[in-house]
Formats: sequence, C-alpha cells, structure tokens
Amino acid sequence: MLTAKQHELLLFIQRKLEDSGISPSFEEMKEALDLKSKSGVHRLISALEERGFIRRLPNRARALEVLRQPEDATTGKRAPANTNDTVTRVTAPPRPQPFAANDVIEIPLHGRIAAGVPIEALESDRMLPVPAALLGAGDHYALEVSGDSMIEAGIFDGDYALVKRTDTARDGEIVVALVRNEEATLKYLRRENGKIRLDPANAAYDAQIYLPEEVQVQGKLAGLLRRYH
Repeated sequence: MLTAKQHELLLFIQRKLEDSGISPSFEEMKEALDLKSKSGVHRLISALEERGFIRRLPNRARALEVLRQPEDATTGKRAPANTNDTVTRVTAPPRPQPFAANDVIEIPLHGRIAAGVPIEALESDRMLPVPAALLGAGDHYALEVSGDSMIEAGIFDGDYALVKRTDTARDGEIVVALVRNEEATLKYLRRENGKIRLDPANAAYDAQIYLPEEVQVQGKLAGLLRRYH
C-alpha cells in the first residue's frame, strides 16, 4: 500500500527515467512534491525501497531503478490528495533485491552532536554518502560527533554517527537524546529510580540525570564513519 506522496514520487521518478534516462536529483524530487526538505524525500525513497518498488543502483549515490508500479499507474488514475489514510493497491512484490556490497546511499546530515556537554543539534539539507552495508532496515540520518566523552566506546571527535530514527530504546543502548527540547547529546541510556541517566564512556565525565519528561529519544546508534587525514 502506498500513500499519495509515495505514489506521486514513484510516478515522477518513472517519468524522469523515461524522458531522460537519468533519475531525478533530491532537489528535483523535493520541488516536484512540494516538500520542505530533502530529508522528506529520503523517507519516501526508503519507504518505496522497503516495499520493493525501487532500488538504488550500486556505486551511484542518486541512481534509482523502478522495479514495479502501482496497478493504476498504467490506467492513468491518480492517487487522491489525502496523505493520511490513502492507500493504493499494488501487484504482488518481487523477491527483495539485496544491496550490493559496494552500494552507496545518501542520508541526511544534521549538524554536530555533542559527545560531551549537550549542544544544539542543527538541522540542514546536507546529505552524507554512506555504504549501504553499514545500515540496516529503517530510516537513518547522520550527525557529526563533537567532543570526547564517548571515546571508551570507540566514538571520537569528528566521527560521523549513523543513527536509526526511533523514539524508543532499551537500557544500555547508545542513543541520540534531545534534552529539554533544545539540546541533543550522544550517550548510553539508562533508567534509574524513576529518572533518565545519560552515561558517558569516558571516566573524566559524570553521568547526566534528568526527569523522564526532559529527555526524548530521537534515534539509536547504528554505525560510525571515520575520516583519516
């Protein structure tokens, strides 16, 4: 089942491929669907990929292939405009296509995140090319690490944290925690005596203790990228 926006994006990609032989850029898709940011495009592409409608081609960050179309695409019908509960019947899905070992995808890069004292997590429209093998299923984004409080977990200043978007996590998982709705930090999450404890992985730093309503999980660590100079 597809939402209207997913349906619209799939048809736009197909038309672009038929007209020029080249898949559209994130900017073209954002403008065609009247979205506010490229991260919205990424979420739609991920949803279409998970449902077996498209796949990303190896070694080409923005190259897409349409694997199948909704049934009504060949009859000229358009999906209704309501995106909340609109569904589209589709043909039976093919066997999912695995990522090639050297495939690269792009995920949103949202500024810098503190691995020390919390700092503001910045939104941006930048994208980061990432080997697909580093990511599992789900929606992901990246943050550049600032600070040294997670070095004993192998997370260093300047690393790129690859984060799976979720609002839940188990005790002991490394999460992106939004503190008091204004600052974000990368820490171990633990619940203790009715409170939330954000633990560093550096003996030089103390744990941070908050009330449950002061902390919102925005994702959990899925992988790391590191640059060597």
